[in-house]
Amino acid sequence: MWPTNTEPLGPLAQQAAWLESYQPALRIAERGKVLSVGDGITWVTGLPSAAMDDILDFEDGSRALVFDLNETRIGAILLRETSDLTSGTPVRLAGRRLSIPVGNNLLGRVIDPLAAPLDGGPELTPTAWQRLETPAPPIVHRDFVHAPLYTGVKIIDTLVPVGKGQRQLLVGDDGLGRSALALDAVINQNGKDVFCVYVLIGQKRSTVVNVIETLRDYGALEHTTVVVAESSSMPGLQHLAPFCGCAVAEFWMQQGHDTLVVYDDLATHAKTYRELSLLLRRPPGREAYPGDIFSVHARLLERATCLNAAHGGGSMTALPIVETQLGEIAAYIPTNLISITDGQIYLDRGLFAGGFRPAIDIARSVSRIGGQAQHPRIKEEAGRMKLDYLQFLELEVFTRFGAKLEASMDVAIQRGRILREILKQDRLTPLPAAFQMAWLIAFNDQHFTDVDIERVHLMLDTLLQQVQATHLTLDSPREDWSRLVAAWLDGGTTTVQP
Repeated sequence: MWPTNTEPLGPLAQQAAWLESYQPALRIAERGKVLSVGDGITWVTGLPSAAMDDILDFEDGSRALVFDLNETRIGAILLRETSDLTSGTPVRLAGRRLSIPVGNNLLGRVIDPLAAPLDGGPELTPTAWQRLETPAPPIVHRDFVHAPLYTGVKIIDTLVPVGKGQRQLLVGDDGLGRSALALDAVINQNGKDVFCVYVLIGQKRSTVVNVIETLRDYGALEHTTVVVAESSSMPGLQHLAPFCGCAVAEFWMQQGHDTLVVYDDLATHAKTYRELSLLLRRPPGREAYPGDIFSVHARLLERATCLNAAHGGGSMTALPIVETQLGEIAAYIPTNLISITDGQIYLDRGLFAGGFRPAIDIARSVSRIGGQAQHPRIKEEAGRMKLDYLQFLELEVFTRFGAKLEASMDVAIQRGRILREILKQDRLTPLPAAFQMAWLIAFNDQHFTDVDIERVHLMLDTLLQQVQATHLTLDSPREDWSRLVAAWLDGGTTTVQP
């Protein structure tokens, strides 16, 4: 008996459903057979009406997705494979496209790219179904990026801000903290009514467990869905993983919610797509990637946007991660993703080795539209601070040659070194937006000028406590913030109200 829907049924239930819906009529159906199976793909003959992305059901219970068409046979990627799948197995078209169950019951769950639970919890009861592959929202459905999405990272929220509906790339070598920045962003959405999706593509099981446990320990799993296609899973599932995460977030966006999606990482996804394409004998291009690899990532990331009020007003913010080799940002996949996204955050190995963490290189990092969404008060204060920091980076070069500098330059260099110490931040310690405002005003008002670098973080800790003890908001007058900073310098507390 052929399966007729996505939910597996027992033999008696299948027979009852078939008898209830049976109508006598002339039926013509196509029937194909498997030519060969191996390495996560299968070649099928027959089925002349098959189209790209159609689902194939095999008699043994396996399932595949049409991935390549030619004159004599069909190439498909396996999504589910049994030990009975061999050459000659009958196959037929399922008559539907690939979709997954979506809804709020996915929050707090760990699923595979076909939305099957991996956390030992109950089966998902779908409230709706969402196609994995859908067109990106048209321009008339979109709105300008106008609201900030705070990551809790000082250097990002002030110098490289991210807006809701933006696509911001995290790029750098392995081991520099790209995933840690993404986890900080997810953890910082606690209590902010932002639904998160974390997609793990081709990662080791130890990495997967570590991410899940980190989200659980910091209370972020309650507003997060984790999509997992680990390195031992089938290549077809690894290819579909980011599209599954996008579909889950897209449903919430269409319901008017703000969402955040992390793709960790798209370099591994590109390698998986290259592997499948070479196995299916597609012509290779640069670095052996198929010619449509740009299109694959573009149609994925273009679905991240901010909808206008007439279409729900929801948003989907994308944080794709891509790995570079030896800091080569001009490699094929990184340059592709840089051209698709709205900016990038570049992590530098030299900064990491020098103890500056997060090792974000301001000179190579940019947020093309995030400044439009940044709060005006933070934008104004951060603009003054950024000029000081960039000036410091230029002047610091001269100190390496032992050049004698003017007194004013020495002051600027000392001020820049203190600023660099302020911008350091431990992983998994996201900070509130109000604290960003407080330390920016304290720095711009010269309150860190005569401070020893060793005492900077102690002072920041006390400033954070001062901010948490008040009720100031980003819209409060600057005079109130100045009084808060003055009370902090005096070691007292302030009772300034918004």
